[in-house]
Amino acid sequence: MAAQGETMEINGIAHVFLTASNFERSREFYRKLLPFLGLKPMIDSDGVYYAVGGRTGIAIRAPSPENEGAAFDQNRIGLHHLCFRARERGDVDELHNFLVTIGTNIIRAPREDPWAPGYYSILFEDPDGIRLELNHVPGKGLLGSLQSSQ
Repeated sequence: MAAQGETMEINGIAHVFLTASNFERSREFYRKLLPFLGLKPMIDSDGVYYAVGGRTGIAIRAPSPENEGAAFDQNRIGLHHLCFRARERGDVDELHNFLVTIGTNIIRAPREDPWAPGYYSILFEDPDGIRLELNHVPGKGLLGSLQSSQ
């Protein structure tokens, strides 16, 4: 607990819920992807698929009836993309190979970018066009250096 006048420090993000336009189609995709990333399914019902791993929970849920079939737009208000953090650089390449086998729309094959020293990532889309990324930054990365300087 933070002392009076101090700020608290959160311990990461507990979970993210994504609403799918076609739940069955998205659940089929995430039933493959999330276990491949090491997340274990905890709920697999008619309206929610929820998996947990690496101190992260990801859920896909069915849309409300009036929004079923709606298109995702990355530039509208709300979610832009979701990025998972890999433990090893080779995990990014391994995911790329897996995504090719399941026919996923890959936006950008693995490559280095200038966001942080050694930043290496892949960018792809789920069945609704929600962009997902897996990145690896060697060492503590920018987030580790921010935490150690506080």
